[in-house]
Amino acid sequence: MPKFLFAASYKPEGLEGVRKEGADARIRAIEGLVADLGGKVESFYFAFGDVDAFVTVDLPDDETAAAMTLAVGASGLVTTTTTKLLTGAQIDQAFAKSVPYRAPGA
Repeated sequence: MPKFLFAASYKPEGLEGVRKEGADARIRAIEGLVADLGGKVESFYFAFGDVDAFVTVDLPDDETAAAMTLAVGASGLVTTTTTKLLTGAQIDQAFAKSVPYRAPGA
């Protein structure tokens, strides 16, 4: 199953919701959402800095990850960036592919 890293930054109203309901309630809500989409949360960490939470999930496909990103963003309370994660084997397969790229000016 493809793995994704979601980096979430809460708007002030979103942070207030986390404060009010508690961090564990937010984690359970995301675990439930991901399970409903046929996936599994691997890790969920809150952080400080530009990003408020990092969530690593397994999801059935890219379209499901995109749907989740769109739904979360549509709430207006959170902005996210989504990164598709690759295994070492997938990177080895990528290196094995021939790509006829020509650099600009070359």
